[in-house]
Amino acid sequence: MNQYFERRYIIGGIFITLILILLGRLFYIQIIDDRYALSASKNVIRQYIQYPARGPILDRNGKILVTNELVYDVFVTPKEIKSFDTLEFCKLLGIDRTEFNKRLAKAIKYSPNLQSPFEKQLSPQLYASFQERLSEFPGFRVGPHPIRNYPDSVAAQFLGYIGEVNDNVIAKSGGYYRLGDYIGISGVEKAYETVLRGQRGVKNMMVDSKGVQKGSYANGEYDTLAVAGEKLTSSLDIRLQKLGEKLMKNKVGSIVAIEPSSGEILAFVSSPGYDPNLLVVGHNRSTNYNRLNDNPYKPFLVRPIQANYPPGSSFKPLSALIAMQEGMITPQTTYYCPGYYTAGNRRIACFHGERHGLVTLSSAVAESCNGYFDMVFEKLINRNGPKQTDTTFTLWRNNVAKFGLGGRLGLDLPSEGTGLLPKASRYDKMYHRGGWRSSTVISLGIGQGELSATPLQLANIEATIANHGFYYKPHLIKSIGNREIIKKEYTIKNYVGIDPQYFEPVIDGMQAVVDHGTAAGSKIPGIIMCGKTGTAQNSHGEDHSVFVAFAPRENPKIAIAVVVENAGQGSSWAAPIASFIVEKYLRDSITRRPSGIDPERYMNANLLPDMSRYISQQKRRAQLDSIKKARVDSLKKAAAIQSAAYKNKKPAVSNYLSAIKRKDDE
Repeated sequence: MNQYFERRYIIGGIFITLILILLGRLFYIQIIDDRYALSASKNVIRQYIQYPARGPILDRNGKILVTNELVYDVFVTPKEIKSFDTLEFCKLLGIDRTEFNKRLAKAIKYSPNLQSPFEKQLSPQLYASFQERLSEFPGFRVGPHPIRNYPDSVAAQFLGYIGEVNDNVIAKSGGYYRLGDYIGISGVEKAYETVLRGQRGVKNMMVDSKGVQKGSYANGEYDTLAVAGEKLTSSLDIRLQKLGEKLMKNKVGSIVAIEPSSGEILAFVSSPGYDPNLLVVGHNRSTNYNRLNDNPYKPFLVRPIQANYPPGSSFKPLSALIAMQEGMITPQTTYYCPGYYTAGNRRIACFHGERHGLVTLSSAVAESCNGYFDMVFEKLINRNGPKQTDTTFTLWRNNVAKFGLGGRLGLDLPSEGTGLLPKASRYDKMYHRGGWRSSTVISLGIGQGELSATPLQLANIEATIANHGFYYKPHLIKSIGNREIIKKEYTIKNYVGIDPQYFEPVIDGMQAVVDHGTAAGSKIPGIIMCGKTGTAQNSHGEDHSVFVAFAPRENPKIAIAVVVENAGQGSSWAAPIASFIVEKYLRDSITRRPSGIDPERYMNANLLPDMSRYISQQKRRAQLDSIKKARVDSLKKAAAIQSAAYKNKKPAVSNYLSAIKRKDDE
């Protein structure tokens, strides 16, 4: 009996404990925790992505190259759409019903339950009117989205552009990118995407059954703030960039300027360029992109790192340095130039057949004597006898490669080219092994033949000469955020294997080029500029105008390479343009040259090559493609008919196929 009463108290205690627990939980839910109260009365929680502003990009002096401005996009969640006036909706956004259905189908394909972009970049007026009527269109919402803005519209190929991610990018991102996100497509925007993009945030909002926002969920306790991308400070000098782009207007070519003491790129001009604002994501972006992409002058080609040019005479100082290091010549080595050089059974003329007479190393550089440097090249290649041509050529090539030719310099931009520094195996294939000699490839000694370089590589050679034997890898970004952070590889001296003593006689000749030689017209009063003109042969038209230089001679501050395509001699166009850039950087002004040249003439000149032949070829190619497509379509149709005839046991259509073939042959 006593045991019965004891069990009764135990069971009763258990029930009382459970009741107290349930009452406590109910009190917590109703009084302390407001999550359930907030979800009541048909209210639901929606998560809205908060897009961060991409990091701004500045020039070396803190001037803004790229910033952001706020626009508004329309988003749709297909599952939440209810019946509404579709025609009024389309009228409000300025689209037709077909376009509405196309966009909605795309959103459904992405996810019926997740929001995706429907319309981008509403104007402030349209945003205001649409926001007022938003409750009439359940399933749609408007959200802010920062986009890029380029205040000075310069350096498009350097900065690059952003675009909306595609399915492939989303799949490869491991879940980071979503439909409607933007990503760097080219230039710095691509190279530093992870730094610039920032971190998305999430805002939880309460909305009623009509989709009208009722306030922040839990007072924002579960929201995450968007984190803006970090600021990038570039090495670019916007003063030089603007001047360079003006000077190269209506011309095809490139300007690259480097600070020799650091490898920082001061100017990065690719011409023709374009206004980067044309590729800001929006209504006209696709049209603008197609127009630029179809431009025969190829504005999307990043010429400083992707275009290849024969170095021409700008290569001669490098040849002299290697020859001195290898003991083949001295600064006192002379050569008598009769206006040509004889290599084997070939006679190679100096430029315009000029007779330079007796020249030394320095005077040969100053007067750009082809014969002297042909002689230097043959000494280098023939030193071990003709049977060792392959081996000695490879040694020569290896020495040239130390200056950065024939390979990527490691610039912090995507898609850098290598130029072309031919290997012995190339000539073995062309002439068979043992079937070629120094005279076969003699044009390499004066920067012609199969040799080619990017403008960046040419400028880097000048930085190497300015530094008397080493260079820092060229780069474009000085710091990230407020931290002076650059890659370690950009702080290391890269030696080219030439003793410093051999640079002075070469630099003497380069100074003479500007003081009283081929570039005398570009001499800057009060500044000693050392340079070398080049006239790079071009099999497709007028020769390219090339000029490379550094200044001042003592403690150089700038090294530069200028290429103007189809413009003739280096002294005519490339040298004056380079001199204006150099003086602008050193003095922040441009003085009148004793020769009388001034920047306005070069800014206003139009040297764009005639592209009518190119356009005709493009049209002809398009016609051939159209004919080919028509042929394929006809054959597919015939095959389908034949297949159907076979299945139905009808007569074969071989006569039809024969007729198509005869028509195609005609």
